[in-house]
Amino acid sequence: MGETANHEHPPQPQPTPPRPPVVLPPLGAARGPPFPPAEQLLHLHYCIHSNPPWPQSVLLAFQHYIVMLGNIVVVATLLVPRMGGGPGDKARVIQSLLFMSAINTLLQTWLGTRLPTVMGPSLAYLLSVLAIINDLSNETFFSEQERFLHTMRAIQGSLIVSSFVTILLGYSQVWGKFIRFLSPLVIVPVVCLAGLGLFGRGFPQLANCVEIGLPMLILLVISQQYLKNIHPITRPILEKFALLICVGLIWSFAAILTAAGAYNRAKAETQTSCRTDRTFLMSSAPWIRIPYPLQWGTPIFRASHVFGMMGASLVSSAESTATFYAASRLSGATPPPTYVITRSIGLQGINQLLDGLVGAIVGSTASVENVGLLGLTNVGSRRVVQISTGFMLFFSIFGKFGAFFASIPIPIFAAVFCVLYSIVSAIGISFVQFANKNSIRNIYILGLSLFLGISIPQYFVMHTDLTGHGPVRTGGGWFNNILNTIFSSPPTVALIVGAILDNTLEVKHSRDDSGMPWWTPFQRREGDSRNEEFYSYPLRIHEYLRSRFF
Repeated sequence: MGETANHEHPPQPQPTPPRPPVVLPPLGAARGPPFPPAEQLLHLHYCIHSNPPWPQSVLLAFQHYIVMLGNIVVVATLLVPRMGGGPGDKARVIQSLLFMSAINTLLQTWLGTRLPTVMGPSLAYLLSVLAIINDLSNETFFSEQERFLHTMRAIQGSLIVSSFVTILLGYSQVWGKFIRFLSPLVIVPVVCLAGLGLFGRGFPQLANCVEIGLPMLILLVISQQYLKNIHPITRPILEKFALLICVGLIWSFAAILTAAGAYNRAKAETQTSCRTDRTFLMSSAPWIRIPYPLQWGTPIFRASHVFGMMGASLVSSAESTATFYAASRLSGATPPPTYVITRSIGLQGINQLLDGLVGAIVGSTASVENVGLLGLTNVGSRRVVQISTGFMLFFSIFGKFGAFFASIPIPIFAAVFCVLYSIVSAIGISFVQFANKNSIRNIYILGLSLFLGISIPQYFVMHTDLTGHGPVRTGGGWFNNILNTIFSSPPTVALIVGAILDNTLEVKHSRDDSGMPWWTPFQRREGDSRNEEFYSYPLRIHEYLRSRFF
């Protein structure tokens, strides 16, 4: 009899797999949303190759003209009276600076970096020009007008000869080879101090007429950042044109105070800063005048003047490089490759040569305040900047109209600079996202570069007298001018300190920490496919120019 019982064994219980260990986040770990590095700013309304509607483009271009006009007025006001020039000479100098800024901006946006940067007068040349003025002060002239013309001719000669240093520096690719050693870690303090280093032109000049400058600063911040959220209609208007509206309102307020006699008994310095009728430009500016080469006479060449101006050319190249990197981010482009920086610096030398031939009082550089305006309006369009050159050319030829806007009190411009320079400083800090922010080595380099980049130039500025004599006072005047000029520039000092430390301090083990793996592809022509999109020549010019130099 067979067994009928069920001989199947009951299923054995399967062992439960061990639970994976619970990994707790480290103490203090971020629990919010991550913010990965962004090679481009993606929240712009218009980037480098997108364009606003034509009415908006024209108004934005006029806004760029107003912003760059402030720097021109400051340079002419500081230098022309020391040269023996009167209000008429100051008006003609302003016309010449405007005219050359238009030409240089067009050349740079077409054949240089192709970034939306306005080329304006450089403050790096002030010490060299003051040294020339002081050197000629002991000579005898029959009139102040003759002294002015002689000084202008000496400045022309120095600008012409020293321009070849910048031309060779760029087109020989020396500057590009140097730039290859700069990591994102070094770019941070250099770009940051391009804006932060100009703090002396902000609130200190605003405070010369605080009843005009402070309302301008407060009104610009409130209207551009807070009032724009009141209604959907006000947002695009105030976001793009708040600066233009505020300048018009505060300028009208200053005119009312002037007409009401509020400054009739004020000190001379207060009247110069606050009144709208103290420039005498309207009465002295010609109706129509086209700046032309050698308009002040035959240039005068003197070796000591030329060597001093060479230092200013080097500083201007360093400051323009920092401004170009800031402009690339604020226009939505990738960082400019080294070959783009090389050709832009070479072209800047040609711009300086043209400045000397036409008789601009200083050389040109990329305007920091106009780059800040790109971030303020969120419009990085190249076309807008190119349209602004039309306003520069018009007001440089029709002097009476240009003199009207040049009479805006300088404290109003200073209030605008407080906002625009701060934007450039902050965009410099944004480059730190591509380096290791937790590296003690990086923190040391950043801190020392920023501190010395502010502290050393401040020492040189404090010990520089009104005649341009700085703390370096050896037997060679040209040598003094070079060193005093270089170490009076915050971006240049930060560039020197940062480059030395980053390329000598624990170099073998810190390449990744400094951000070079991310940075290197953008430095080559074929390293990133977007390079051609942003930086290629218009109208296929590159097919007719040798890529070795361009």
